[in-house]
Parts: sequence; C-alpha cells; structure tokens
Amino acid sequence: MVLGVTGDLVEDIVVWLAEPLRHGTDARAQVFRTPGGSGANVARFAADLVPTRFLGCVGPDRPGDALIDALSAAGVEVQVQRTGRTGTVVLLIDESGERTMFPDRAASSMLERIPPGWLDGLDLLHVPGYSFEGGPTADAVIDAIGRARLRDILVSVDASSTGMLTHYGVDAFRDLLAELGADILLANAAEAELLGLGFSHRTTVVVKSGPDPTVVHLPDGSSFEVPVPPVADVRDLTGAGDAFAAGFLAAYIGSRDLRSACVAGHRRAARVLSSPGATTEGP
Repeated sequence: MVLGVTGDLVEDIVVWLAEPLRHGTDARAQVFRTPGGSGANVARFAADLVPTRFLGCVGPDRPGDALIDALSAAGVEVQVQRTGRTGTVVLLIDESGERTMFPDRAASSMLERIPPGWLDGLDLLHVPGYSFEGGPTADAVIDAIGRARLRDILVSVDASSTGMLTHYGVDAFRDLLAELGADILLANAAEAELLGLGFSHRTTVVVKSGPDPTVVHLPDGSSFEVPVPPVADVRDLTGAGDAFAAGFLAAYIGSRDLRSACVAGHRRAARVLSSPGATTEGP
C-alpha cells in the first residue's frame, strides 16, 4: 500500500495574535516558522501510517533545502523539482484559533510534468485543490490524475479553501471535478456549501465541520455521519484538515471503509490543534 501526494511544499510563518489586530500599529504576538504546504503536510502526517511519497517543487535555496530535509526526516519518500524560489505562507491566527492566510506559492506553482514512473505502485493519489490554481503545476497534476485513473489508482482531491475556490471560479471548479472524476473529495462545511454536491456520479464527498459530525455523502445520494471526539485545547486550526486527510487516506487505503477512515482522520487531526502551524509539538 502506497500513498502518493503532490502539491505545495512551502515555509509557513505562523503568527499567534495575543490581542485583536489593530490596523496601522502594533499587536502583541508569537511568531513561528514551520514546514507547510497542504500537500507536504498530508504526506508528513501520513508517513508513519503508510508508505508515502511526495512530489513537488521548491527553489534552489536554503529554505527549500530545509523543507526537503524535514519532509525526508519524517519518513516521506521525497522527489522535488528545483526552480524559482521557495514559497511562503503567512498565517495570522486569532485567539479562537481561526486562520487568515497570505499565500505566496512561488515555486510550488512551477511543477513540470509528473514522471510516469512516479505513479508506479501507488494505491491512491492525493491532490490539494491549490494545485489547480495555475502555472505548470495545474496542467501537470491534471495529466497525472488522468494517467492514474487509467491505471486504476484511486484519486482524492481536497477543496483547500473558499478563497481558492472563489479565485478559481466555483462553476469552473465544479466542472473540473466532474472532468477529473475523483473517487473522494475532502472539504470543510464552508467549501462544501460553496461547491454543492452532485458534480460527479462517482465521487464520495467527505464534509468536515470542526467539532460537529463529519458527513460522508455517497455517490448514490445517501449519506451518514461520524461523530468527532471533543478536543480540550484548540489554539491553531492550521493543518487540521491536512492531518485529517492523512489519517483518513492512510486508513482508507488499507480498509476501503469510509467510517473507520473518518475515525482515523479525526484522531490525527486532534494532534495538531494545540500546536503552531501544521505541527504536533507545542510552542
């Protein structure tokens, strides 16, 4: 069983606000630098659960070197292309743990064609929606999904963010999802509401809603709920969706059971909620 992930590998600059943001002056905060990128986060969180490989693009620079080393140290089989400059995302985290993100994807949007051999042995290919935003990466991942489908490799897509969906165009993204025919779409409640359902006859849509039950919508129109265990200390929601995806996909590859995969996803997501960025270590 092998999970393949392609997507962003960037540096996150995480700002924990200690008071409300005040325009034009200072606001007290803690600042952290952590590895980031939705695709890389999923790979890192999954690597101790299932053999995982990652393909992305970073700059030929020190931040890129550090990100590759960190991902490899987590047990991920890493393959990257190097061009441009490594991307950065600045995240403002308010006192409730909610995020406001300022992404500069840079080299992450410059991934060229995914080599055919990279797909060899994969059971599932996971692609965050951010990868479709533009640049060579969008064409590369669409081509790779098509080749994966021909080889009976499962495909999952993450809706990523309402901001990304709005910039891409909601109708255009729905059309893309219908064209790709992914087996699984992962979305939070806001993303799912924006997209609606019924864009593909083959796609299972897994809708997360924070502490409320996760709802799994099956292609036949039926659905079921999976409760979310309570989490006592929530300080930073960054990476929770990626951690859920990692736990969910690693479990699903082995069991093909959606309910137990959700349980595994909830368990993994809970590990990141008290830590800065997409990490499991406290500040």
